[in-house]
Amino acid sequence: MTQLSEQELVRREKLSKLRALGINPYPADLFPVTHTTNNIKTNFKEGLNVVVAGRLMRKKVQGKAAFTELQDSEGRIQVYFNRDEICPDEDKTAYNEIFKKLLDLGDFIGVEGELFNTQVGEKTILVKKFKLLSKALKPLPLPKTDAEGNTYDEFNDPEMRYRQRYADLAVNPHVKEVFVKRTKLFNAMREFFNGAGYFEVETPVLSAAASCDLNLESFSTMCVADQLMYLQTSPEFAMKRLLAAGSGSIYQIAKSFRQSERGRFHNPEFTLLEWYRVGFKLADLINEMVELLMLCFGQNLAYRTVTYQQLFQQLTGLNPHQLTYSDLMAYATTQGNPEASDICGGKLSNGLDYVFSQYVQPKLKKDLVYFVTNYPECMAMLAQLDEGPPVTAKRFEVYFNNVELANGYEELTDAAEQARRFRDELTQREQGGLDGLPMDKNLLAALAHGMPECSGVALGLDRLLMLMTGANAIDDVLTFPIDRA
Repeated sequence: MTQLSEQELVRREKLSKLRALGINPYPADLFPVTHTTNNIKTNFKEGLNVVVAGRLMRKKVQGKAAFTELQDSEGRIQVYFNRDEICPDEDKTAYNEIFKKLLDLGDFIGVEGELFNTQVGEKTILVKKFKLLSKALKPLPLPKTDAEGNTYDEFNDPEMRYRQRYADLAVNPHVKEVFVKRTKLFNAMREFFNGAGYFEVETPVLSAAASCDLNLESFSTMCVADQLMYLQTSPEFAMKRLLAAGSGSIYQIAKSFRQSERGRFHNPEFTLLEWYRVGFKLADLINEMVELLMLCFGQNLAYRTVTYQQLFQQLTGLNPHQLTYSDLMAYATTQGNPEASDICGGKLSNGLDYVFSQYVQPKLKKDLVYFVTNYPECMAMLAQLDEGPPVTAKRFEVYFNNVELANGYEELTDAAEQARRFRDELTQREQGGLDGLPMDKNLLAALAHGMPECSGVALGLDRLLMLMTGANAIDDVLTFPIDRA
């Protein structure tokens, strides 16, 4: 059993005293409010009667009066408690006992009162009545500021902030701004695609097939009748089945899951924006992606389209279309990374991806968006091919500020060719010592019935929001990052 701190014991003692006074610290009845803190500040009118509710965040008692601060979902406002206003009769219990002694910072209270300006011009509520709405049994990690303006005990330890996001949001108001922007971003995305003639869809998170990319490790779980199911790494396969059904151009904001090492840009649970445009070629898709990014970053956004070979050769001196796996591992060794072969597992596509991420991506200009096109054939299991020479995949990736942001294809519609590629990938997986995985038979059947020519993109919304807000890590833009044990 967790041992209670001294403050927690004191608060429980106060809880008992409140109940002894006949006060329910967690009342079930509603406390109807008339205003929010933002309403009051925006439309302030001295003498106006208001009813507000929120968390008690500051409490400075001076005898018969006290200045406090109340915080609701929109901000904070100063609240003035005066004993004789609250207790006009002889019984002063409400002020002397309940307010002064039994209310703590963090408690939720409701107040009725009248607006006035203090002598220094602070918009304030003069309390006539108050009610305890919820007693906090644990103290908030509130920072303190001394007379010189120095702040102490700030709640800024990243691990504690992510683990106790509820406390983080309560005591660090700027944190909430990120999540307000997150909601606005999602709304703007929906408005963009709805206006462009797309239809929003929803697909299952659980599937009998493992992944849209057999190199990505999926989470698995047992379902009805002991059936092994997988959490989606992307909604791609299900969305393609809808395309085959004649859905037209579609998009989805989808929760996705991948077993990957946690890091600055990785969380096992993340949010993808994925869309498919019927009749679009790669160039059309890039133009649409530019339009979308300009919506996020402004019309002056600079971008460049460059082939994978041009970028790879410029920054490593190697032609990616002429390399073997051994060549790539030898290059990594000369760069001081002899352990690369342990990561890449003998696959050419993994080796190319490793060298690109380690020695090309970090050298990209940070103020420029890169659309990298014409990937080697082995790096796009789901894309149409350009016959070349060299043979390349009709695929692009988007990089901005050295962050991999999006991945797009001209989608493969040939069911037999897709099945062959799946089989080849599974063979390579098994040769690398990994378990075989079930192919998505539903996808292959849908393709066999015919899927229209289309192009699609998967865009990481968490990473996009990182770039838009200047966040240093993906955990900063996730309301609840995965807990570390």
